[in-house]
Amino acid sequence: MIADDETLIHVTPDAAWLPRHGRAEVIRRSTPPRPMCVVRLFLRQGDQAFCVPRDENSRLDLPMRHVGVDDPSGMLAIADLAERVTGRRSQLTFSGAVRNIVESPQDGYPWPTPCAYFGVWTSKATPVVEGTWVSIGDESPLRDRHWFPLAGHVRIR
Repeated sequence: MIADDETLIHVTPDAAWLPRHGRAEVIRRSTPPRPMCVVRLFLRQGDQAFCVPRDENSRLDLPMRHVGVDDPSGMLAIADLAERVTGRRSQLTFSGAVRNIVESPQDGYPWPTPCAYFGVWTSKATPVVEGTWVSIGDESPLRDRHWFPLAGHVRIR
């Protein structure tokens, strides 16, 4: 099997949301790595991304879904999410992911170690659910999201 070309876009050493000494890497690649833990759907309209409120805190973010253990690449989860958000299961392109790297897990850390992936897929489809189009420019309210460094590198095919 030929390895996927991977481009490292951004690194957050000692990421505050990870156990001590954990780092987060934002990567661009064309195939989903494993284990995929969360999938996000990036729908773009000009310089805006389609967002919905997060269940846990109502902050606007890309539509997302947790991935089951029986779906290590996240392909089933993203197809289901796309169908719910756009009414279609097709036209999905994997763009990249946030890779959490945790060498020394701590109690309560819910993701696989040493690596866990949080993937971003794109689609040309339009949403059929309620949501908000949010700027992805330099002053975007989304700029603190872990996936945000991918926004400038995402290609809608």
